[in-house]
Amino acid sequence: MSAQLPSPYHPPADLLKDRAILVTGAGDGLGRAASLALARHGATVILLGRTTRKLESTYDAIKAEGLPEPAIVPLNLATATWKDYADLGGALEREFGKLHGLLHCAAHFKRFTPLAELDPQEWLEALQVNLTAAFALIRHALPLLRKSGDASVVLVSDRAGRQGKAFHGAYGVSKFALEGLMQTWAQELEHSGVRINSFDPGPLRTALRARGYLGEAAERVPPPDSACPALLYLLGRDSRGLSGRAF
Repeated sequence: MSAQLPSPYHPPADLLKDRAILVTGAGDGLGRAASLALARHGATVILLGRTTRKLESTYDAIKAEGLPEPAIVPLNLATATWKDYADLGGALEREFGKLHGLLHCAAHFKRFTPLAELDPQEWLEALQVNLTAAFALIRHALPLLRKSGDASVVLVSDRAGRQGKAFHGAYGVSKFALEGLMQTWAQELEHSGVRINSFDPGPLRTALRARGYLGEAAERVPPPDSACPALLYLLGRDSRGLSGRAF
């Protein structure tokens, strides 16, 4: 079910106080911007990503503002195994006890390609990062999300996952499947205290978009920060009761 976000949304300063939220793709783009925004509203952010150097940069930016100290979890979602996710779930339980949110920003996209010419490895990696990682993270974080009594999962989607678009390849297909995953989890988690929604932020000025739009003037595309009010709404208390929606 598609849904509209409140606009404008002005989150209170303490919206996420004492809440632990896991963010994937936290080293760059929307994941980095969201991590900073969540921390600015009181959250303890768990920064997950492939490149330690980028995660450390996000960590340093959060600490420089005197915000709650984040945690760093280096993990390559393209090669992560089921054991890696199980180990992550165990580590989160030991360190935090419970989890109040999960934001899946990480995405895999290299270039626009006709399906007939798509490299098999590209297909596998796109499904692994964009879809399988979302499933595995929710599966292993679910006991911790339930413990919080009020948890929110947000899966970052794309318009190519809501209407088929030529040349979007495995990326578009995986985003379609992500929407189905969201709807299925939402139905199964009804009345559990865990809500799950998808969010299409639209075009953003990120390295991911630049791969597909090489000649685009970057200044004409909104920065990642522009999507953060919506994510704050979806991960905070003001969206309680909303689940299974495509925002």
